[in-house]
Amino acid sequence: MLDIDHWNFIWAAVNFILLFILLKIFLFKPVNKIMDERTRTIQDDLDAAKKSKEEAEALKKEYEDNISDAKQKAQEIIMKAHEDAESEKSAILKKSQEEADQLISDANKTIENERKRVLAQAQTQIADLAIEAASKIIGENLDDEKNRRLVDKFLSDEEVES
Repeated sequence: MLDIDHWNFIWAAVNFILLFILLKIFLFKPVNKIMDERTRTIQDDLDAAKKSKEEAEALKKEYEDNISDAKQKAQEIIMKAHEDAESEKSAILKKSQEEADQLISDANKTIENERKRVLAQAQTQIADLAIEAASKIIGENLDDEKNRRLVDKFLSDEEVES
């Protein structure tokens, strides 16, 4: 029934082996090469993406550090400005107080000088009045210079006792 022809079987086997060799040379090698290249390209893309991600994270960290530094510097500038303003305020207040003290001192000196001038003027007028009264009482005009010294001495003694 079944008649197996060995030659057909051998030719079929040779054709199969020849077809396998040709497929291996012309199909499997290029397909494997394309698959390897594709795998390598995908791996390179993955590596590049990973590297880009790491660079992006590094840049993000650097930007965050820069922002943090900028905020810190801004805070320091604000604090320094407040300190400078306080210092300037203190200096202005101190200068104003010194000027006020100087004005008060000058006013007190002026008042004291004016008081002394008024007292001296009053003393002179009182001496003149006393001499004039004494002259009228005694009835004769005494030596003006001698009388003035006597009254000045009397008023100075009274001033010292006060």
